[in-house]
Amino acid sequence: MPHPPVPTANPVVVEITRGDLVESRHRGALAVVDRTGSTVIGLGNIVAPVYPRSAIKLMQALPLIESGAADRFGLTDAEIALSVSSHNGEPQHVAAVRSMLGKAGLSEADLECGPQLPARDEDRCALLARGEPPRRIHNNCSGKHAGMLAAAMHLGLERRGYVRHDHPLQQRIRATMAEMTGTDLTTDRCGIDGCSVPTWAAPLEGWARAFASVATGRDLGADRRAAIERIRRAVAAHPFMVAGSGRFCTRVMEATGAAAFVKTGAEGVFCAALPDRGFGVALKIDDGASRAAETLMAAVLCALGGLEGKARAAVETLARQPVTDRNGNPVGEMRASAELRAALA
Repeated sequence: MPHPPVPTANPVVVEITRGDLVESRHRGALAVVDRTGSTVIGLGNIVAPVYPRSAIKLMQALPLIESGAADRFGLTDAEIALSVSSHNGEPQHVAAVRSMLGKAGLSEADLECGPQLPARDEDRCALLARGEPPRRIHNNCSGKHAGMLAAAMHLGLERRGYVRHDHPLQQRIRATMAEMTGTDLTTDRCGIDGCSVPTWAAPLEGWARAFASVATGRDLGADRRAAIERIRRAVAAHPFMVAGSGRFCTRVMEATGAAAFVKTGAEGVFCAALPDRGFGVALKIDDGASRAAETLMAAVLCALGGLEGKARAAVETLARQPVTDRNGNPVGEMRASAELRAALA
């Protein structure tokens, strides 16, 4: 559709109420692209470059599958799902990262993602009770890094420095993202993510277009379509590996199965592919709030995902969440704004 004038400020997309008043507001932007490659929803500024952060880990994992590395090293579907994860560092995640590294003849010392404490209190406490420091394997991106290392090993590339933007593996990933977004990812659009790999900025509309291709296979070669379908099947079978206990991505994909692939990124970014509907979705919350990004994504899934029954009910609880006092009494709610509801209608 033709682009409307770029707004001077993004609209309010999520609001938090207390009593009869709206207490807080989150502004953001949303792009939805359909199976023909047309933008069907463009709310806010969808042409400004946005760092996708971890929301595009599926694309970063494509060399692992396309190169044959996953087959050579005998990676399981659970390990393939972990390669696109931002995991909690729960014991199952850590064990699977060790397994991936071991199969490729690598060790934790080869990871270049930096140490991080596990996300959950119980896992942090258990680690500290054992007198162990946080390690690289606990990093929420360690599954992605293990996959990148396996791909580099299979391709005969130098494994040291695999996180550098000029490493051949990262250049291959860059080319993949440029092709799928239709964007020239020049070096002035390159930032460094929290786990030290490059993050390339493209318009929200471009990321939504890429995820429409993830949903439908449109304009992709046979090998890439097969690789994406393999990742999607792995994630649908093992949604726990993508995030973990209580996490939005895991909860949504446990409820929806193959009907929705969703992936969070830092600073309020989210992307999704809806294969049954042919939609690709990309969103960004201006202030980087995850709570707003999750509410916005849940609202999009309810409106566009074609969900029914238990799947719809599960996602609806995430789209409209109660605000409670310390006694657990409801005193307000977090919900989609009127402008967002109108755009999704």
